[in-house]
Amino acid sequence: MAVSANRLELLQIADAVAREKSIDRQIVIAAMEDAIQKAARSRYGQETDVRAEIHSRTGEIKLQRLLQVVESVENSATEIDLEEAQHRNPGARVGDFIAEPLPPIDFGRIAAQSAKQVIVQKVREAERDHQFDEFKDRIGEVINGVVKRVEYGNVIVDLGRGEAIVRRDELIPREAFRYGDRIRALIYDVRREQRGPQVFLSRTHPQFMAKLFAQEVPEIYDGIIELKSVARDPGSRAKIAVISKDSSIDPVGACVGMRGSRVQAVVQELQGEKIDIIPWSPDPATFIVNALQPAEVAKVVLDEDAERIEVVVPDEQLSLAIGRRGQNVRLASQLTGWDIDILTEQEESERRQKEFAERTEIFMEALNVDEVVGQLLATEGFTSVEEIAYVDLDEISTIEGFDDDTAEEIQARANEYLEAREKALDDERVALGVADELRQIDGVTTAMLVAFGKDDIKSIEDLAGCATDDLVGWTERKNGETQRFPGTLTSFDVSRADAEAMIMAARVAAGWIEPEPEEEAVSDEETTEASEEVSESL
Repeated sequence: MAVSANRLELLQIADAVAREKSIDRQIVIAAMEDAIQKAARSRYGQETDVRAEIHSRTGEIKLQRLLQVVESVENSATEIDLEEAQHRNPGARVGDFIAEPLPPIDFGRIAAQSAKQVIVQKVREAERDHQFDEFKDRIGEVINGVVKRVEYGNVIVDLGRGEAIVRRDELIPREAFRYGDRIRALIYDVRREQRGPQVFLSRTHPQFMAKLFAQEVPEIYDGIIELKSVARDPGSRAKIAVISKDSSIDPVGACVGMRGSRVQAVVQELQGEKIDIIPWSPDPATFIVNALQPAEVAKVVLDEDAERIEVVVPDEQLSLAIGRRGQNVRLASQLTGWDIDILTEQEESERRQKEFAERTEIFMEALNVDEVVGQLLATEGFTSVEEIAYVDLDEISTIEGFDDDTAEEIQARANEYLEAREKALDDERVALGVADELRQIDGVTTAMLVAFGKDDIKSIEDLAGCATDDLVGWTERKNGETQRFPGTLTSFDVSRADAEAMIMAARVAAGWIEPEPEEEAVSDEETTEASEEVSESL
């Protein structure tokens, strides 16, 4: 079959557009078919269901209109009666469609312009889909590009097959790019937007530094050394924690390189950002001590439930541990995920003395004893009147200067104090209007009932409507700093699990939810009978 020049040209155009835009040739041909269909509808009527088909090898254009088979024709442009349809196709039934060939049309100026717009639109959509599909799976990669333009501090980057943007807040402070500069950045987000897919790049993201080290240190790329965490103050200072899976390889030394060559390559890319490379440890205390380098640490006290650590440093090391504008401790906190409080040895000693004096004062008032007895109890490690009331008498009588009679008297006074305090708290609870039924919730004490009343939680329904954060509080991290918001029971030793159990028990008591079914205990007789049945069957 001979192929006419205009048909051959049509296929050549489709091939050229597909190559230029890096999209499938069939997508371009489909766009041309849509354009021809639109032009044909303007010729035969918009209600006409026109279908165009371009042969992918010959370029031949076939036009057809679809007519629906009906009993009675109301619109001849879209319908055909059953009798005529069966004359054309004996197997036709009502509801089927009959294809009727249409003669080729001549495109006028307006029709051609309209067809061009359709093709351009379809090709642009296909190009956007292709770009999105290409970059959506590359999030987390480091990519090189050329600066195309700078708009209001944002850098538009030409990636070859598309554009990307580095927003002003994702650039390292004080660095400037101009048209034609080469730029390296991390792809951290790809989104579909109305004007096409947007590829967002970052040079301040912690993973950008991690990827740069992976490029410079073969052991990281090979998986022998692992980067556990990264914390950055872009353009100023950074800390990275590394661990080696091979005991014969020093992770810090491998990252530093011969005479610092490896780390210097990363520093130069990041505009002179100073980098502390720290050995990671599974022990939180050891890891945090390492993270606070170059400061020396004298002692640490961990609070694992709150993920908070108290670090004691020598007096002369305080400014070094905190760093300029708090930078060192802030980066260490980001690196480890723990909140870090730094005290000097003198401050810690003063605090211990203050706590000792406060406990002594409490014991003197609650037990009606002199200062010497109060100090002896505090020195032995007792922190509350409850401990004295509930411990074995032996733990009190073995204190130097005490005997059994003294221990009994002290414990009796502790119990009397607790009973009096319990009555006072219960009177306050009643005055606040807190319902008695709240006492039945496991783990709730009278002191907690008073706290509930002060926070307007006065019934089972009120407690059932609370969230866990309402009781224990919550934290929010903004700009590398953690802000704490207290809850109703923050001053009590209540974990999140305990608070959640209280709320669920209140919801069951209020009838909001069904209690979880308890597993039925199997009696010894039933177990024996079952064993005998199994034995007989075997």
